[in-house]
Amino acid sequence: MTRYLIGTTFFVAIALGVCFSPRNIRAETSTRPNILVILADDLGYGDVACYGNRTIKTPHLDKLAQQGMRLTDCYAAAPVCSPSRAGMLTGRTPSRVGVYDWIPADHVMHLRNNEITVAALLKQAGYETCLVGKWHLSGKLNSPEQPQPNHHGFDYWFATQFSAEPTHRNPVNFFRNGEAVGLLRGFSCQLVANEAICWLKVIRDPGKPFLQFVCFHEPHEPIDSPTELIDQYPQATRHGEALYYANVTNMDLAAGSLMAALDELKLADNTLVLFTSDNGPEILNRHLFAWRSYGTAGPLRGVKWDVYEGGIRVPGIIRFPGHTKPGQVISEPVSGVDLLPTFCELAGVRPPADRSLDGASFMPIFSGRPVQRATPLYWHYYRTIGKPKAAMRVGDWMVLGHWDGPPLLTPGTLHRGHMEIIKAFGLTQFELYNLRNDPGQQRDLADNEPELLKKLSDMLVSKYNEVQAEGPVWDIAP
Repeated sequence: MTRYLIGTTFFVAIALGVCFSPRNIRAETSTRPNILVILADDLGYGDVACYGNRTIKTPHLDKLAQQGMRLTDCYAAAPVCSPSRAGMLTGRTPSRVGVYDWIPADHVMHLRNNEITVAALLKQAGYETCLVGKWHLSGKLNSPEQPQPNHHGFDYWFATQFSAEPTHRNPVNFFRNGEAVGLLRGFSCQLVANEAICWLKVIRDPGKPFLQFVCFHEPHEPIDSPTELIDQYPQATRHGEALYYANVTNMDLAAGSLMAALDELKLADNTLVLFTSDNGPEILNRHLFAWRSYGTAGPLRGVKWDVYEGGIRVPGIIRFPGHTKPGQVISEPVSGVDLLPTFCELAGVRPPADRSLDGASFMPIFSGRPVQRATPLYWHYYRTIGKPKAAMRVGDWMVLGHWDGPPLLTPGTLHRGHMEIIKAFGLTQFELYNLRNDPGQQRDLADNEPELLKKLSDMLVSKYNEVQAEGPVWDIAP
């Protein structure tokens, strides 16, 4: 059966809501592991039952954690969506690659062609690659003016530029491999999961290993949820509250369908599954659409848009049979920038040697050893809600730096004039926390630990200056 005929069968199957695949009778021949990344959008550290939420029902993610390992110190690469995704794909801190903020439609900011992604590296090594869901790494999706998912290594893509529009219900703005899809009936997470499952069953070559990114829009605004799930939360009486809880549950159901598909295809035993979120929870009423954003960072300080823990520490669950043990809880810090070096090690691929990488392989955690980092974990976001604009974790210590630039809480994203500010201003004042003793960052120890503060703040300033110098300058129209 040719690729064209398989693709035709696939689109018919999508329309019918089922998948038929004559190729599934062929045995899997790959010995290298498959990799499935499931990414939630704006899901807070405290939004999942196995992370302590007593209201929201997430039975499938809880089951995944019971089957594998739950990371207590899992970090996004940034406290906002586009930069976080750039870090995941490149292994580089997002400001280094020029993705300084979230990317609205038609914006010049994008993940440039000269960046090397984990998808491109694994594709060159013989992996089949697929991205479904939210892309958000270019302002011009499906335009020759900017790189598209296929230019960054994805054989197959089904994506939106930013949110599912007009809401998660019946979205109209998906593209599939360069073709507009039009109106789709159903909820975004289920549509994305179904597309991912049909790719697994119909499109991919079962003789090759695969890398698949499944990027849900949930629970990012504008939120909409099935009535039957909303009805499961009669105790949620505040305006929009039940919609949010149901939205997380709907996303959990979609993740569960992916796990069921791996079982059906007998892929589970040779697949590393990573579930995580792109950043912390949204703030209620921060903008017109955020009246349903009832997410929580649990015991952590801060939310999305912060480099405090609540903005960057997120749920992280890994299931990798033969490597993870059921019910493991691991406190070793792991970040989105670690995906590229980890997946390269799994695939037997050398990470790029011609550029600075900020992540490290987290393979050691599977044998109970710490991650060997050449550089500490680092975050930078120039438009934070709180005063700190940069943070660095060294062991149990987190140092955060304020800058001497002006506040930039203007609506939207990177504006004209912002590049000059990003390049000109530095870090001048610092906070210091011991995260092992104080994960909620309530006790600033800067005055108590002057020698340690000096050492760590010097490290933070050095990293900040290095990244600040490398980041490209965008020519932003008025």
